[in-house]
Amino acid sequence: MSDYSFISNAHPSFIEAMYQQYKNAPESVEESWRTFFSGFDYAERGNGMEKGVYEGEIDPKELRVFNLIIGYRNRGHLLSDTNPIRERRDRRPKLRKRDFGLSDDDLDIVFQSGAEIGMPNATLRQIIDKLQEIYCGHIGFEYNHVQDSETRNWIRNYVETHQPKKDYNVPLEKKKRILQKLNEAVVFEEFLGTKYIGQKRFSLEGGETTIVGLDGIINEAAGFGVEEIVIGMAHRGRLNVLANIMGKTYQQIFNEFEGMAVPEQIYGDGDVKYHLGYSSQVETLSGKTVHLKLVPNPSHLESVNPVVEGFARAKGDLLYNGEHNKVLPILIHGDAAAAGLGITYETVQMSKLAGYRTGGTIHFVINNQIGFTTDFDDARSSTYSTAAANAIQAPVFHVNGDDPEAVLFAVEFAVKFRQKFNEDVFIDMVCYRKHGHNEGDDPQFTQPEMYNFIKTHPNPRQMYSETLISRGDVEMEMANKMEEEFKGLLQNRLEEVREKPLPYTYQEPELAWKGLRFATHYDEFELSPPTGISSDRMQKILDWLMTPPAGFNLVPKMNRLLKANQKLLDENKLDWGLAELMTYGSILLDGKDVRLSGEDVKRGTFSHRHAVLSDAKTFRQVNRLDGMSPDQGRFHIYNSLLSEFAVMGFEYGYAMASPDPLVIWEGQFGDFFNGAQTIVDQYIVAGESKWRRMNGLVLYLPHGYEGQGPEHSSARLERFLQSCAEFNMTVANLTTPANLFHILRRQLERPFRKPLVLMTPKSLLRHPEVVSDLSDFETDTCFKEIIDDPEVNTAKEVKKIKRVLQCSGKVYFDLLQRKREEKRDDIAIVRFEQLYPFPSKQVDLLKEKYKGKETFWVQEEPSNMGAWQYVNAFFLDHDFKLVARKSSASPATGYKKLHDRQQQDIVDRAFDV
Repeated sequence: MSDYSFISNAHPSFIEAMYQQYKNAPESVEESWRTFFSGFDYAERGNGMEKGVYEGEIDPKELRVFNLIIGYRNRGHLLSDTNPIRERRDRRPKLRKRDFGLSDDDLDIVFQSGAEIGMPNATLRQIIDKLQEIYCGHIGFEYNHVQDSETRNWIRNYVETHQPKKDYNVPLEKKKRILQKLNEAVVFEEFLGTKYIGQKRFSLEGGETTIVGLDGIINEAAGFGVEEIVIGMAHRGRLNVLANIMGKTYQQIFNEFEGMAVPEQIYGDGDVKYHLGYSSQVETLSGKTVHLKLVPNPSHLESVNPVVEGFARAKGDLLYNGEHNKVLPILIHGDAAAAGLGITYETVQMSKLAGYRTGGTIHFVINNQIGFTTDFDDARSSTYSTAAANAIQAPVFHVNGDDPEAVLFAVEFAVKFRQKFNEDVFIDMVCYRKHGHNEGDDPQFTQPEMYNFIKTHPNPRQMYSETLISRGDVEMEMANKMEEEFKGLLQNRLEEVREKPLPYTYQEPELAWKGLRFATHYDEFELSPPTGISSDRMQKILDWLMTPPAGFNLVPKMNRLLKANQKLLDENKLDWGLAELMTYGSILLDGKDVRLSGEDVKRGTFSHRHAVLSDAKTFRQVNRLDGMSPDQGRFHIYNSLLSEFAVMGFEYGYAMASPDPLVIWEGQFGDFFNGAQTIVDQYIVAGESKWRRMNGLVLYLPHGYEGQGPEHSSARLERFLQSCAEFNMTVANLTTPANLFHILRRQLERPFRKPLVLMTPKSLLRHPEVVSDLSDFETDTCFKEIIDDPEVNTAKEVKKIKRVLQCSGKVYFDLLQRKREEKRDDIAIVRFEQLYPFPSKQVDLLKEKYKGKETFWVQEEPSNMGAWQYVNAFFLDHDFKLVARKSSASPATGYKKLHDRQQQDIVDRAFDV
C-alpha cells in the first residue's frame, strides 16, 4: 500500500478506497490531499475528514470535485486552445464531469473544494469555469511531470494566482510595444516577399509573434540581472530576428539580397545570409543594456544547440565567475526538428550536469505543425514536439501564436522560472507556416486542406490590431499609420542601397578576439614558435603532481604509478601521462584556464591520466592541478555523458567564446568522433571559412592498430586530411610526450587560433620508448613537425642508406624494433608528426638529404585510408611507394590473429630489400 501516513488514523475502509484509487498516482496527488485536509478545521485533521465522509457528515462528492481540480492541473493542457488553424485533436484528457462521478445535477451545488483554487464555497459550475479559464485558454500549462514539489507548487501557484486571462490586460504601453513588434515582423516579411520574389528567405510568416516573444524575454531578463543573451536558431525567421531583435540594419540585409557587394579581399567562402551570426548591444525598455549573440549555424538544424550552451557556459565561467544568472541561453527550435533530431535530447540531458550547466535555457519552439512537407502525424510519436522536456522535468507552456499577449505572458513567466530555479523551460508556440519550406516550394502539393485555410487566415498583426481597436486601446488610424510609416522606412532604406550599395564589411569580432589575426599564408605555419618553459617552473609543477595531499589515502595502484613516474624522473625523463599533466600545469601557471571533457577523461580511458584522484577510504576526490599558485588559471575537467555529438558541440561553443582557455574534447576511442561528424564537418572544418570566426578547440582521438577491432583502431585520419584546405586546422599524429607538450602550448602561443586534431596513442602510453628527456621541454625548445632518424646524421651515415621509411604514429615503433633487431644501418625511419599544414620546407630538406634513396610510406591503415593518399599528393615528383594493409571497407579486422599477421606483413614488406 502507498504511504498515506498523514491519514494513518483514518477509517480503514477509507484508506482502502484511497489505495485502490490512487495506488498508481504521482506524488502530486498525495500532496494535494495533504493541502485539502489541512484546510479543514478538525481536531484530528484527516481522521475527522475521512470519518465525516463515511458517516455522512461530508458529501463524498467533495472528494470527486477535488479530484477534478487535480485532473485539470495535470491534464488541462490537453484541452487548451492553442492551435490557431486546426481543431484541437482529442487527446482523451478525461476531464468530463462523468469521469469524476459528477453530473449536470451537481453544477449549482456549492463545494468547499473550491478553496483549493481560491474559490471557497463556489458552485461546481464556477469551479469548472475557473479551471477552464486557467488551464484551457490560449496557454496550456504542462508541469505535472515536474517531480520536485517546490518547483511544481511554485508553477501551480503562479498560474492559479495570476489568472492568465486577466493578466492579459497589460498596460497600454506594453500593448503598443506588442503592436510595434508585430508591425515590424509582419511588414518586414511582406516587404521582402514583394521585392525579392522567389528568393529564399525562410520567412517567419505565420509565426511572427516569435518577435514579440523574444522581445519580451530580453526585456524581462534584463530586469532580473541578465547581461548577456546567447541565441541559437535555425534558418526560419532568422532574417527577421537579425533585423527586429538583433538590430542588424535593414540596409545591410537589403544589400545582401541585392547581391551587389563582394568583399574586396575575399577570405573564406562565406555562407548564405540566413545562416550568419551576429552580435549587438540593445537597450531594453527599462534602459538597461543587454549584449546579444546570435550564433552562426549550418543547415543541420538543431546542431547549434550544444554550441550555444558551450558558448554561454564559457561566458559564465570566464566573465562572471560561474554566476550563470548573468548569461541566458535561448534556443529557438522548429517543431519537427526538436522532435526528430536526437541532438535536442542530448543537449537537454546535459542541462543539469556539473560540467555543462548553464543556469537554465529558454527553449522557444516555433511550432509550424509541419516539417518540410511532413505533417506532425508522421513526424513524431509523442503528443508534443517538446517531449525532450519531460526527460529533465522542464515545464512546458503551450501557447497560441495568434495571441501575442498570451505569448508575452508565457515568455515572462518562463524568465521568472529560469531565474528562480536555474533550470530549462520550454515555450511551445503553436502557429503555422504561410509558405512552403522555402519561398519557391508549393505546399499545396502535400497539404492542400491546411493551406486552403492558411491562405485566408489573417496574420497576427492584423488580428491584434483588430483586438486593440475593439477594446478601444488604439484607434484604427493609429494602427494603419504605424504600418504605412514602417513600409515607407523600408522602401527608403532599399532605395538608398540601390542608389549607393554598401561596401561589404565583415562584422567585427568580439572584444576577446580583437588581439588575434587570421592566418592564411604558409609562412605563418612554417616553423613553430618556442614553447618551452624554465626548469624551475617545470620542477615546481612536477613536485606538485608527485606529492599527494596531506592525509590522502591513495588507491594502491596509484602508489605504484607514482613510483614508476618517479623512477623516470630520476632518469630525467617523462612519459606521456605526466607530460600531459605538466603541460596543463604550465598553462595554468601562465594564468590561462584549461577545460577537458569527454567520456572517462578524469582517469583517462586507458588509465594514463589520473588528473583527479580518489581517496581509498573517504572517497574524496582531488584535482591534482588545483592549488599550485593563488593566481593560476582553473583546470576544468569533467567526465561527460555518453555523447559525442552534443559534448563536442558544447566544447566547440566554449572555445568560440574566448581564445584564452585551452579547450579539449577527448574521444573514448578516436573512432567514436564520427558520432559527432556533423560538428566536425560543419563547424570545426568549415566554421572559419563560412563565418569568419576562429576556434581553437583540440580533439584528442586515440588512434592505433592493436587488434581491438574495427571500432577501436582508427580515428579516420583520412577524413580529416581530406577536409584540410586554406589552413583551416592542424592535424597531427604524435609519438613523443615533448611534442604533445609543445603542440598544446603552441595553441595558445600563436597570434591566431585553429582547431587541432590530435591522433593520440593507446598502447604507446606505456611503451618504454615513448618518453622524452626533461631537456626537451625547456626554454627555447619547440614542436617538431618532422622527426628525422636520430641515427642518420653524418654524410657517411647517409651514404649507407638504401631505403627511407616515412611514417606517422604508432607504426614507427614496430619499424624501429625491427631495425634494431636486424641492426640495419641501411634504413632510415622518418616520422611525420604534423600532417597538416604539410611541413613542405622540412620535407624538401629530407628529399635533398635522401636524394636517390628508395622511399616508402608505411602505415598501419588500409591503403584507401590513413595518410597515404594525402601525403602522396606532395611527392608526385618523387619515386614514392606504399606499404599498408590492403584496401578495405572496414578500418580493421576483428580477429586478433589476423591482425597480428597483417601487422607483421607490413613490417616484413617495409624491410624486404
